[in-house]
Amino acid sequence: MPDREPTPTKPASVLNSATIAILIAVFVVGVFIGTSFSAVSTTSQGTISTRYDIDQKAPSPEICLQYGASAITVDIRAFMTFSPFNAYISQPRMQPGCVIRSSNWGVLQGKNLITSQQANECKNRMNTFGFTGNLDNAENKPKIDCIYQTDAARNLFLDQTGGGAPSDLDNFR
Repeated sequence: MPDREPTPTKPASVLNSATIAILIAVFVVGVFIGTSFSAVSTTSQGTISTRYDIDQKAPSPEICLQYGASAITVDIRAFMTFSPFNAYISQPRMQPGCVIRSSNWGVLQGKNLITSQQANECKNRMNTFGFTGNLDNAENKPKIDCIYQTDAARNLFLDQTGGGAPSDLDNFR
């Protein structure tokens, strides 16, 4: 009789359909738990990662969000010497702020925080008002400034191919 080679037997599949289903379920549950923790986690180091975080920290948030937009203000001082020529910059101080739409200045005037003369001067320069501090706190008077919207430094976070910011963001009125 001729020698027959033994027929190779198929090894038992390590990843049968039940094992694959369990691995997929574990993966999906892990992703769900991971995103849940990252969505609700807060740190004590003051990390601001969303627009919602900025909105919640805005001074007088109800007024700010209804009549303007929340912002981050950066107070910085610059010093220039001419002999020798040098520029020096102070450590920036960042704090929550708010920019009021020019059509809503009446809110500031109604609280006697700006005068009609200040409003006219700011309007003549085609500016708007921004503030830091709570508008309703008489003890801690808010700091209100006539501010200018500049387009000199384009926002490089926006899509530069033309599909970036909505057109209503071009002029904050």
